[in-house]
Amino acid sequence: MKSIKKYSLTFLLVVAGAFLALWAYTKFFDKPEIVTIRETQPIKYANLPTDNSSSLPDLTYAAEISVNSVVHIMTESVRGGWSSGNPFLDLFGYRYRQEPQIAQGFGSGVITSPDGYIVTNNHVIEGAQNIKVILNDKREFSARLVGADPTTDVALLKIDAKDLPWLKYGDSEALKLGEWVLAVGNPFNLTSTVTAGIVSAKARNIGINADQYSIESFIQTDAAVNPGNSGGALVNQRGELVGINTAIASRTGSFAGYSFAVPITIVKKVIEDLKQFGEVQRALLGVNIQTVTAELAKEHNLKKIEGVYVANVTENGAAREAGLREGDVIVKIQERLVNSNAELQEIISQYRPGQKVKVTVKRDGSEKQFNVTLRNKHGDTGIVRDGNAILGADFEPVSDQEKQKLNIGYGIKIKELNKGKLKDAGLVKGFIITDVNKRPVYEVNDFKRVIENARGGILVEGIYPNGELAYFVFGVN
Repeated sequence: MKSIKKYSLTFLLVVAGAFLALWAYTKFFDKPEIVTIRETQPIKYANLPTDNSSSLPDLTYAAEISVNSVVHIMTESVRGGWSSGNPFLDLFGYRYRQEPQIAQGFGSGVITSPDGYIVTNNHVIEGAQNIKVILNDKREFSARLVGADPTTDVALLKIDAKDLPWLKYGDSEALKLGEWVLAVGNPFNLTSTVTAGIVSAKARNIGINADQYSIESFIQTDAAVNPGNSGGALVNQRGELVGINTAIASRTGSFAGYSFAVPITIVKKVIEDLKQFGEVQRALLGVNIQTVTAELAKEHNLKKIEGVYVANVTENGAAREAGLREGDVIVKIQERLVNSNAELQEIISQYRPGQKVKVTVKRDGSEKQFNVTLRNKHGDTGIVRDGNAILGADFEPVSDQEKQKLNIGYGIKIKELNKGKLKDAGLVKGFIITDVNKRPVYEVNDFKRVIENARGGILVEGIYPNGELAYFVFGVN
């Protein structure tokens, strides 16, 4: 009996000790994490797109609208001229007629009206003697060059057709960074190609146009653009034309991330001028400007980094006449803020000589406003028609009979010769210009384009009515 009581007491002590040990462990050592388990939706990060596809832009409508209004442009240029192949011998007249060579080019264009007006880049058609336009429905047309503007790299063509699909103008000024756009064109001769991207920057100046009156205020996008896209459409999500694709930033010649388009604000004005006057009526403010940077602000003790700095005011120019001075900082044009040369140029490019703009400047810490009457490159407010009498000469086509007699395939004949560069250089009435700066001249526009883009000297080659060859050299500045 004693033994049973002894074992029972021992058992109770062991059990009690076990419970005591378990209590002590859970109290002081074991701290289990409490987890509530329940069925939930998969966790998603806030910065990733949801599974709902409606959050992505629908670009199908814009693609369908624009693809039929973008054309394929094919050009032919003739290269050749009077040369011995040795520049030294050329100076002494030892020259012979080189066989002409055909150079082909291609690009894109955009139909801007149902009656066949097509906008493209100047560099797409520059120097071309034959221009062919192929529509998206495979119809082909010969195109006529209405006019071109090297300063903006815009050209206008015309084909004889009606009821064509065309793109309406959008508002490039309303484009926002990050907004989706489409680039439509014919890269690498792959017709009717559509690519998409976003607006990466606006009012971008990349320095590709060396003309002294050049205007660069490109829309920068990351839509893929390659050779052949030049002259094609940049459209917004509504299928409206907001720019003309012009250039790419590349070290290889192919797309490397960024492309650039001339904004429609500039294109629209150029087209209207070419239609109405045959050449662009460029309005000039009459200032030399610099974008205000931190370095420039420090140099000129400017209190704020804003606007564009007036480094010089042109003598007898529009700005000086209105009261602007060297050292002024232009901050607004027509109540629109300007913070770069490109922004200012884009705004002014939308006006013609004789029109007035309100210019707001910072001077000595305070704002002043001036009403400026814009002028043309000649310093007045009239319409410029330099193309009608280039360098003092009027021209006419060379007849087929005269071409056959003189054994020439192209050229333009001096119809009238007045005071100017050509007369001073020794050219006479009746002389036929066949080549200028080693480029063949088929029509007056060919001659005009070379003259406008020339720097320094001009070499004019041609033939007299009696068959005597001659060449003349003169400067354009």
